[in-house]
This record gives sequence, C-alpha cells and structure tokens, in this order.
Amino acid sequence: MPNTDKTYFCIDMKSFFASVECAERGLNPFETRLVVVDETRGKGAICLAVTPKLKEDGVPNRCRLFQIPEGLEYICAKPRMRKYIEYASEIYAIYLKYVDKNDIHVYSIDECFLDVTDYVKLYKTTKFEFAKKLMNEIWSSLGVPSTVGIGTNLFLSKIALDITAKKTTERIGFLDEELFKKTLWHHKPITDFWQISFGTAKRLAKMGISDLYEITRYPERLLYKEFGINAELLIDHANGIETCTIKDIKNYKSKSKSISSSQILFEDYTFDKARIVLGEMVRDGAYELIRQKLVTSSVNFFIGYSDNQIPPTKVHVKLLQNTNLSSIMYLPIIKAFDENVIKGELIRRLGIDFNDLLDEKYEKYDLFTKTSEVSKLKRVENEVVLLKERFGKNSMLRGADLQAGATAKIRNGLIGGHNGE
Repeated sequence: MPNTDKTYFCIDMKSFFASVECAERGLNPFETRLVVVDETRGKGAICLAVTPKLKEDGVPNRCRLFQIPEGLEYICAKPRMRKYIEYASEIYAIYLKYVDKNDIHVYSIDECFLDVTDYVKLYKTTKFEFAKKLMNEIWSSLGVPSTVGIGTNLFLSKIALDITAKKTTERIGFLDEELFKKTLWHHKPITDFWQISFGTAKRLAKMGISDLYEITRYPERLLYKEFGINAELLIDHANGIETCTIKDIKNYKSKSKSISSSQILFEDYTFDKARIVLGEMVRDGAYELIRQKLVTSSVNFFIGYSDNQIPPTKVHVKLLQNTNLSSIMYLPIIKAFDENVIKGELIRRLGIDFNDLLDEKYEKYDLFTKTSEVSKLKRVENEVVLLKERFGKNSMLRGADLQAGATAKIRNGLIGGHNGE
C-alpha cells in the first residue's frame, strides 16, 4: 500500500527569469509588464519568460516577440543566465536552512522537490504553514514569488503544483490519492499531467481514452501492449500512485553514460554552414570527453530543418575506435552528415550525442592507426583542454571557428544557450 504519511513539496519560482529581472530593478512582477528576450535576435526571438502581469494580458511563456499584442507597453530584459543561477543558489540556501540536502531534489533551475515529512513534525507546524514560511522567506529575501504543490508522494506534489495551486489565491495546492481521484480524474486536457506528452495523448485518444479515469478502467493487458513497460507508470499515475522517493533518486546510478549538446541556430543555415557548426560540436564534445577522461565508439547526431516542414534527420555513427580525439572522430561524422542530410533544405537545429562512454583506460584503435601519431594528437588535444580550462573556452580557437556561420566563439560566452552575464 502507498505511504500516505509522507509529505512532499514541489516548489516552483513563478516566471523565474522575469521575476529575477523585476527584483533587480526593484519592481513587482505582479504589477510590471516585463519580458526576458534578446531583442538583437529580431522579432522572431523566443521570449524565455514573461511576468505574471503580462500573462494576465494573455501573453504566454515561450512566445516569440512578434506575438506580443501591439499596444502593450513592456520592458525587454536581455537574458542573464549567470544571474539566474546566482538567485537559484540563494533559493537553495534558504531550503538548506530548514531541510537537509538529502531531502532535496533539484528538478530544474527554478523547481525543487522537498521531502518535508520529518520537518513538519520537527518545527511543530502544519504542511501549509511550512510551505508559506518558505515562500515568504524567498519573497522577502529575493523578491521572487513562488508556488507550492503539496502531496503525499512526488507525483501528487507535482500535479498539485501544476494544476491545483493555480486555482488558489495563496498559490498553494494539496493532493492526496483520494482528493486526486475526486477532483482530477476527469480533468482535461490530459496533457496537463506531468509526463503525459502530446504524443502519448494522441496514442491514448486512438484507444478512446481522454482522461485519467478512463486509463484506470482500461484493460491493463492492452495498455502494456501499446506502451510496453511505460504502461506501469501510466496506470500508477492515473491512480495517484508514485513509489519513487527522493532517496531512490539520489541512489540511482545510470547503467550507461553519454555527453550531449544541441543548439537552435540564430537563423536558418544552409547545408555548408550547418556542416561547419556540426564540426565545432564534434570538437567541443571531444574536448569534454578528454576533460572527463572518457572514450566512445558511438555517436548520434540530429538535424532539424527550418519550420519543421521535413522530418528531422537522425544518424548513428559507429566508430572503429574507442577514442576521445576529435581529429579521429571528425571525418566519419562529417562523412555521415554529407551522406544523410538533405541538401538544399535550410537547417535550424543540431544535436549530437556521444554514447556508451567508457573510462579512457579502454581506449583502443584499429591495426591501421599509428600509435605514435595517436600519442602526438593526444598531447596536443590535452594541452588545448588545459588552456581552455585555465584561460576560458575562447582562449584558443581553430581557424574553422572563425568562418562565416561558425557559432563556437559566440556560444562559448553563453550559459544554457543564452547570454551568460
């Protein structure tokens, strides 16, 4: 039986980036129209966040600048990712004043799960009073508003945050299994629920399922046939059940490792310009492998075309070596790019994954690779990594990084793809 004696908080900073920019200006985000966006990218630039005041005017998060209605006066704030990280660290420090780090799971830069079961008892308070205390301290110390979902498991706390808290004036929602079934079993759209994507909803719709209640009444055998092992999660969540705890999350060890990077280009790129950028991403990934003392023989890359008019190109490249040398990886990956990517179509997104990572003691090469040449390359690339770590990523660039369309020099100054100030 599920443990209903547990109390979890899921705390989210409301319009975090926009609220930070308001706090820095001494403004109230509930009274100020402010949007976080890099205006230099033009009217098509994506707005990373808008204040609650702008949301009241019908402006959604993640809209593009041209989608904000004409006639609305608002402040544009250039993204400052380093500043947002500083605020996130200060918010985490507030949690640590009351809760041990082992009972905190950082879900994203602006959202955390807390297991407060023992702390409610320790501080002789109620779960609602404790939630309000944390919210008030974050607001009074930093000027950032927050919302809290309270639940008897991690899933219910997240749903209480995403759906229930929005209906309360105090921005606090609560759910246990009974209340969840009573109030949300027939809630629509089903995509409002955590971990139910539009793709999953579409598959459910084909089965005649439009809400969680219908999942609980559908034959489990058929759900497993359609969704495989993921059906277990769907069925549990439809019943408000979640057995995973924060302790389980912290104890989890991935069976495989990977290093990934992706970027949305500043504009539509031609085949040749995108080829330059992929080459940069290969070298950057190789440097990260060297830094972490890892090697790989398996690389995937992803190419997304402009306006999503054409399905993306996904390519797997199997290397003949276990290596972390960009000079060895580059040619087979670029060859795969040349052979698989659609020429003549404009490109807007690129991603690359270095998979099945192993400790560099498992580095190996085929019989045609000269060990003396490998040793020379390793010395050079290791020195490059050391210089970049000491003096910054832009302290050493290749000639290719200075070509028209190259993005490495610009992106080295970004955090999470955005301005790193």
